[in-house]
Formats: sequence, structure tokens, C-alpha cells
Amino acid sequence: MNIKLLILLFFVPLFASAQEEVEKKIGNCSFRYGEQLTFRIHYGFITGGEAIISSEKTWLNGNEVFHAKLAGKTAGLIDKIYAVHDIYESYFGLDSNLPTKAVRNIKEGNYRFYDEVTFDHKEWYIESQRKGKVKVPENTLDMVSVLYYLRRMDMNTLKENDFVRFDTYFGDGMFPFYVVYKGKETISISSGKYKCFKFVPIVEPGRIFANKDDMTIWFSDDMNKIPISIKFDILVGSFRCDLTKSENLKYPFTAKIK
Repeated sequence: MNIKLLILLFFVPLFASAQEEVEKKIGNCSFRYGEQLTFRIHYGFITGGEAIISSEKTWLNGNEVFHAKLAGKTAGLIDKIYAVHDIYESYFGLDSNLPTKAVRNIKEGNYRFYDEVTFDHKEWYIESQRKGKVKVPENTLDMVSVLYYLRRMDMNTLKENDFVRFDTYFGDGMFPFYVVYKGKETISISSGKYKCFKFVPIVEPGRIFANKDDMTIWFSDDMNKIPISIKFDILVGSFRCDLTKSENLKYPFTAKIK
């Protein structure tokens, strides 16, 4: 199995099967500049790595933008066997959530991959350092900006089995992204017990997953809607990516049960 799967949140091609697609609307932001979330990636009691999602305010082409970064790296024995240090970045408008630029910087063993992609949302195309100019659908996102787009939704209005579809540009091509809402659930992880909204991205069965619903994501059931845990039920077992620390949230963190 490719170790980077344990570091990314849900960077795979997706295919949908659900009842009703929810209209995507930009809502009030549940996040702010300076937020940082730290996750432990583990297989049972074995720690495989760490992922950090951070954000800051910056300027790009004369415009103030939200700069979000997901950095993942291996740890312990896995790092000695096959070291991974992957970074994904997105620069997007705080009002529109549409990306202006995305960066993918991959270091896995001896393998290297780097690409920068810019987005033109008026003419509906992206320009990649690797692939050149590519025509894309309206409101195309990158995979990091999808996470923040989901957090802007009013999750309390969703009905079980509603789904959301996104057009995303990732890995030199377009991928449809579908995520199905499965209701509210309280979960326990090493850092505590949390009230959550439960979502299931629809993944492609085959090399890694046995079934299309073998990935689950829990977001905090409060105004922050931060990811709490991501579970991968793959062919060789169950891996998790669990929140260990949250810093500089926009609102009081009320999802944790004391």
C-alpha cells in the first residue's frame, strides 16, 4: 500500500451513490487565519506518521487570500523503511472559497513530484507546470480547498444520505468528488470523546479499498466543524488519522465531551 494514503485526507477518485445532491452554497466561515490542526496517523497502537493542517493570511497577485497547507510525514519504523514528506497547499478566496493556486510537493523514498496549478474561474481553465493549460468545469476546486468548502456547509440542515458533489483538479486530471452525509455520531479517540457529523466519501473499490464506503470522516458538531477523525478500512486492515491538538479555532470548541 502507498503510505501517502495515510497522510492525505481523501485524495482519491470518487464515484457517487446516494439519495439527493445538496446544493453547494457558501455559508459563514467556520475557520480563520492561524488555525492549526494536528493529527496522529496510526494502525492500531502503531504510529505511522503525523499530519498538520495549518492556515495563514497572505497576498497573491495583489489580492488577499487564505493560504491552507496540509503537511504529512512518516514517523518511527515506517519513516526508516520508507520516508514520506508530502505537502499540499491551496490559496483561495475567503469569500468564494475558489482556489487561485494549488501546490503539490511530494517526497516519498526516492520519488519526487512537484507541480503548481493556477486557476482561472472566469475562463474555466487551469494552468499546470506539468500539463499546461487544461479546460475545467465551472467552480473547480483543488483537494485542500474542498475540505474548507465542506466546513462552510450548514451541516445541521442535511438529511441522512444527502450527498455533495465537487469538481476537483488533482494529480494531472479532473476527478469528481462525492461525499455522503450519514448523520450525527459520538466517537471516542485517544484525545477524548467528541460529538460529530459523520460523512462517507465514495471511493473506488479495487487496489486499496474492498468497498465503495470504506472511508469515513467525522467533523466536530459545533460551529468550527473541524475534522476529528478519518478512518480507512482498506484491504490490509484499518488505519485512522485522529485529531491530537487544535489551536486558534474561530469559535469555542464545544464538540468535545468532558
